[in-house]
Amino acid sequence: MNVIHLIKQKMLKVPWKKFYKKEDLRIKVEDISIYEMFRRSATTHGDLVAINYYGTTITYREFLHRVDRVANAFRSQGIRPGDVVTICMPNTPEGIISFYAVNQIGAIANMIHPLSGEVEIKEYLTSTKSVMLVMIDLCYEKVKNIIRQTDVYKTIVVSARDSMPFFLGLGYQFTQGYKVKKPKKSEAYLYWKDFLKKADRYSMENHVVISKDDPAVILHSGGTTGRPKGIVLSNGNFNALTQQARVVFHDVCPGDRVLGIMPIFHGFGLGVSINTPFALGCEVVMVPQFNAKKFDQLLQKYHPNILFGVPTLYEALTNIENPQLDLSNLKYIISGGDSLSTSLMRRINVYLMEHGAKVKISQGFGMTESLAAVALSFGDAYREGTIGIPFPGNYIKIVRPGTQEEVPYGEDGEICVSGPTVMLGYLDNEKETNEMLQIHKDGSLWLHTGDMGMMDEDGIITYRQRLKRMIISSGYNIYPSHVEEVIEEHPAVLKCSVIGIPHPYKIEVPKAYIVLKNGYRPLSVRKSIKEHCKKNLAAYSIPYDFEYRKSLPKTLIGKVDIKRLQEENQERRKNEKNEER
Repeated sequence: MNVIHLIKQKMLKVPWKKFYKKEDLRIKVEDISIYEMFRRSATTHGDLVAINYYGTTITYREFLHRVDRVANAFRSQGIRPGDVVTICMPNTPEGIISFYAVNQIGAIANMIHPLSGEVEIKEYLTSTKSVMLVMIDLCYEKVKNIIRQTDVYKTIVVSARDSMPFFLGLGYQFTQGYKVKKPKKSEAYLYWKDFLKKADRYSMENHVVISKDDPAVILHSGGTTGRPKGIVLSNGNFNALTQQARVVFHDVCPGDRVLGIMPIFHGFGLGVSINTPFALGCEVVMVPQFNAKKFDQLLQKYHPNILFGVPTLYEALTNIENPQLDLSNLKYIISGGDSLSTSLMRRINVYLMEHGAKVKISQGFGMTESLAAVALSFGDAYREGTIGIPFPGNYIKIVRPGTQEEVPYGEDGEICVSGPTVMLGYLDNEKETNEMLQIHKDGSLWLHTGDMGMMDEDGIITYRQRLKRMIISSGYNIYPSHVEEVIEEHPAVLKCSVIGIPHPYKIEVPKAYIVLKNGYRPLSVRKSIKEHCKKNLAAYSIPYDFEYRKSLPKTLIGKVDIKRLQEENQERRKNEKNEER
């Protein structure tokens, strides 16, 4: 055990250590690149399937060969260590191959959502000083209008059809592909297959020394608390997560199958459900376009051993009636990316049991700034309604909001994280980096997450909600997530989201947006829901207003879009004031 680890063990509370073996807590991050970690796995598991894309399989040996070839293609086009290459792709082989190839060169991968707007794409390219873009052809209509206003000198164009089986690709072309407007071949635009040919003419040796502390990836925050920020993550951040996963998912075996539903431009997708399974020798079934109504068909076809997803994904599954669905192959079913209510967790677990699963859903906690996975409810530390214990090598403490003062066990406060997956910082934003990353009296660097939670004496953590979502009404603290959970326990309610709205003398009061289950109408259940709230909530927590909707707005990764609800409410109030005038 190294000296730093010994000092931390003595200075920091580690009540969760009883759930680990001593050797499991000794996470040492090697001084290597993400590519090198991947290369080792690919070499060890050469004959196993790495990627399954619409039934076309790629072995680890072939996968590594393609990564090396694409790395040479990038070099042939002038990409060098430290350059930023933007990857604007759904979950396709080309997107993930490009990711590893960029890393092999010592360049930085800037991962962005293909559904980003024209202005957003321009901002992502200019703020990162990207010099090359790998994009799905569906983005061309947006990119062509802004590309000359950036430093990008070459765009690699990929079609969803490029890696599809022949007949499926033909069908795609006849039904969808022909509608896509594409650029003409030129010095500025190079198609994927032509791009690969460039590698064959590149023969220079290029051995790049890459450190674990070197920046490797830029991901972007969702912007729920303001303007989106570029989050700079290192090689060591990704490699530490794979080492932690080996301990946490100890019974995952090479060849186990993972559904790659979570997108590669998101920390949870790239770090947890794509890169980590590759390091463990798993087969990743890449799902570029997820259809919630056909989720059961996907599960029936591939019989995955591990599922990673957001709560809305699992909620969609529980609404599918398919008595033939067999989930007995599941070893792990992990929920992250958003808070999982106890009522939804129970519904999911019932559904799992009814379909032969021997496991329950585990709730995790993390944020992009810590590569989306910090803690998990699993094994002996599994507790319903909690986010479990920190991954090995991570430290968590709860502090009084706005301070570095640790609160006693059982008391709510802000969740702070220290460990090897914490980001390098925000891109070109020293002020916000210093607010989020703070050195405490114990000498460690702590990420102030902005999330509220509580830790018990066993080190098991209960998540409350985002600190900025807390509603203060007449001096009382109201947790919207708690109000949501209570309302969702009503038999007629499918989904609920609560926001704070202005009030003339209480300053702020809660408002509930409710989606009812099929067969229920607002007129028939309004009174019952209000009575349910009166019975189960403190008087000051009862929503001031209830609005019933057919659905709630979602972000691009499937979370309920709280910001959008707040904006809609502000716009409505503004219109009402104008009408009064």
